[in-house]
Amino acid sequence: MSLSLTIDDAGVERLAERIRSLGRSLGQRQELMVAIAFEGENQTRRRISEEKTAPDGTPWPSWSPGYAATRSPGTSLLEGGGELIDSIVSTADDDAAEWGSNLVYFAIHDQGGTDDMAPGPAAIPRRQMLGLSQDNEADIQRIVDDWIERRLEEQ
Repeated sequence: MSLSLTIDDAGVERLAERIRSLGRSLGQRQELMVAIAFEGENQTRRRISEEKTAPDGTPWPSWSPGYAATRSPGTSLLEGGGELIDSIVSTADDDAAEWGSNLVYFAIHDQGGTDDMAPGPAAIPRRQMLGLSQDNEADIQRIVDDWIERRLEEQ
């Protein structure tokens, strides 16, 4: 009795080559990082203009009654004249994707006041804008997956 087994590994070799090619293209990933940064910027803008929640889903505290009385009708929490939302920018290179704001008061709203601050800023509750929710992470993962798929299709 004899047994003969033939293995056709051409498909495996092709896959291995595609994976090697993908590894070579990782050094040219600025396009991916730009897309991630842009998505993060847009997610942060949506958090301010629509969601009004921290990345973990915690609703932002409302204005204090005294502060609310100083606001114009129709003004939304953290939107005012639009300076805060307009200040959000993103940047990217081959190794990093970043987004945020350079406004000082963005940081105090994002992190909240502390007891060692002056009375006004110390009373500002945290309304976290930066960070990734599970949905945000899934959106970014889809961007990465799509980028990888395009690289593999080019092979």
